[in-house]
Amino acid sequence: MSRVCQVTGATVGFGHHVSHSHRRTKRRFDANIGRKRYWVPTWGRHVTLRVSARGIKTIDVRGIDAVVADIQARGEKI
Repeated sequence: MSRVCQVTGATVGFGHHVSHSHRRTKRRFDANIGRKRYWVPTWGRHVTLRVSARGIKTIDVRGIDAVVADIQARGEKI
């Protein structure tokens, strides 16, 4: 299962470890993803989403109903 936020679309990034001598090696920056369970009052049931920390803040601002409607409009399964 990929580490992608269902709300914001945040995914892994890539870059370099840079040592003191300035040698570079590849590394990846993982998104801060976790599973969170929300109650959706319009559906009358709980929904489990894979969200990042920014996604949780987005849900707090916009509301779970609006966010779930956007996810459904994109065609993602909830």
